[in-house]
Amino acid sequence: MAIYKVPPITALPSLSTAELATILDHLFEPSVPLHTLSVDLLRNQSFSSYNDMIASIGVQLTDLADSSSTSDSKWLESILGAHPRLGEKKIDSTQSKAEQAQLALDDGTGQDKLSELNALYERTFPGLRYVVFVNGRARSTILEDIQARIDRGDVAFERTDAIKVRAYLGKYVNFC
Repeated sequence: MAIYKVPPITALPSLSTAELATILDHLFEPSVPLHTLSVDLLRNQSFSSYNDMIASIGVQLTDLADSSSTSDSKWLESILGAHPRLGEKKIDSTQSKAEQAQLALDDGTGQDKLSELNALYERTFPGLRYVVFVNGRARSTILEDIQARIDRGDVAFERTDAIKVRAYLGKYVNFC
């Protein structure tokens, strides 16, 4: 399978909506609501690097998180909820497949517990998915983290953390 390489950052304003959406899908997760939020930003603002572009999208997401509007909260949740569940079998994103492959290297235990905690997390924080940087972390560490975050019960923290993780992961794409 060929590795997707994003075009030069200076090319963004000249790309089609579909090409810009593809870039967003590779940097984050496939999400039509993210396309709707950010395609115009990519087309109309100049960036010195992809990291700057990712940071600008992070600002857009943070603005939604900081808004008191219910519709903004729902919009943000639809974007953040595009991330696949940890341990999910069907994952569309190449980036998430590679990241989550690390969970399979564990001793194989804890899949039921992970599924149970994913479900509890989503009941505790409706509209969100538990996201964390997996690479190099043991499944037991991740299980402890998800439980601690459920116990804390802070939806604002979860939204902010999900935005940070997405921006962090977006920086690990092959840039031209």
